[in-house]
Amino acid sequence: MMLRDENEETTADSLEGHFLIAMPALDAEPFNRTVIYVCAHSPSGAMGFIINKPQHVSFPELLTQLGIVESEDDIRLPAGGREVSVCMGGPVERGRGFVLHSDDYDSESTVSVAERISLTPTLDILKAISQGIGPRTAIMALGYSGWAPGQLEGEIAANGWLTCKADLSIVFDSKLDDKYGRALALLGVNAAFLTSEAGHA
Repeated sequence: MMLRDENEETTADSLEGHFLIAMPALDAEPFNRTVIYVCAHSPSGAMGFIINKPQHVSFPELLTQLGIVESEDDIRLPAGGREVSVCMGGPVERGRGFVLHSDDYDSESTVSVAERISLTPTLDILKAISQGIGPRTAIMALGYSGWAPGQLEGEIAANGWLTCKADLSIVFDSKLDDKYGRALALLGVNAAFLTSEAGHA
């Protein structure tokens, strides 16, 4: 996983903390009709998480499978965090879990990725959520999406993605099916009128 080194400066063109919204030209799985939250973007490449495609496992089921709780009845999620979504974060390291969450939770492995949002890639946060002492709001991703240096810029230039500043209410919304339309609405775009010839923001 590539996260920006603390000593590496971001450029004015960095898309960290932004959405990538798939255009119709990007019609292949797993990226068609996706919304990706970008966690890192620099001359070294980019990485982020698909936030609108569900996994076929619920968060309570996942906690039970991992042995964090003995049964789903043992889970005490905090107010506002009872419906933690489990998403397909991307095609890279699909067996690995990452939690994007509000910045009111911190651990040795927590990384701040943008204003008011952090990333924790360890089981500690899952244990904290199951005990009711985790972040106010969170979303879990299995796997991530990554780009080599210049690759994402090339895809954007080829009309693969629209970009805009991320809205955290969309990031953490448990209604995954609504996220694509809501993200497009941030740009004043209606999905029904998108064509593969549209420009990008």
